[in-house]
Amino acid sequence: MTVKIVSLVSVGAHPTSGRARRAEQDARAVELGLQLAGSDLQVVHAGDANEPSLRAYLGMGLPSLQVLEQPAGADALPALVDYLREAKAQIVLSGTQAETGEGSGMLPFLLGEQLGWPVVVGLAEVESIDNGSAQVLQALPRGQRRRLKVRLPMIATVDNAAPGPRQSAYGPAQRGELQAHEVEIVDDVLLGDAELQPAKPRPKRLKVIKAKSGADRMKAATAKASGGSGQVLKGVSAQEGAEAVLKLLIEEGVIR
Repeated sequence: MTVKIVSLVSVGAHPTSGRARRAEQDARAVELGLQLAGSDLQVVHAGDANEPSLRAYLGMGLPSLQVLEQPAGADALPALVDYLREAKAQIVLSGTQAETGEGSGMLPFLLGEQLGWPVVVGLAEVESIDNGSAQVLQALPRGQRRRLKVRLPMIATVDNAAPGPRQSAYGPAQRGELQAHEVEIVDDVLLGDAELQPAKPRPKRLKVIKAKSGADRMKAATAKASGGSGQVLKGVSAQEGAEAVLKLLIEEGVIR
């Protein structure tokens, strides 16, 4: 049975010039989709079909790209939910977060909530698909990997651990078709009331490494972080778990 795979893409921005381009992580989602489904991959964008940077995705070898036509400031969630349901998608791939707009990274989780599908973050590879389940590799910190078996349909976010995207060629980019679809326009009330500003990177704590040799310093730098005063919670109630998480956030200075 053929598994229907859909990759969601957005308009990216060059980190230095700010020029519109294909988004790096979204391009990785397209690359992974092409490796799994080939020309049967469906790529979807919610926005303006006249955006020239979308053709960079077509240049990866796509015959067409589906555009759910909506203006800036519209909520992409309802249109994407309806499209994925009608398309009977089984694997939905996306980047971790958009390079323009809100860039909150919440869209995959909101889609999973609306559709009732599991969400896998940090997808590095899809190893196999069989009997309504997919065996995948999830990227963890320090180059570690975790193998998961996930029931389909599912949503997966792709980050820099996934294979790099192929180069976009000019000829296929111009020959590919941007197919516009009329959808119901829903205003994003939250975005309309919000004030956007560039995100500031959080300062990272520096670990003092005392080692005599280069081998010892390398071992200390790549060693898995120890648990310290952490604890493993098993068989606790939701209230106890929430209190433990809140206590940790306060101790780490995330919540003041």
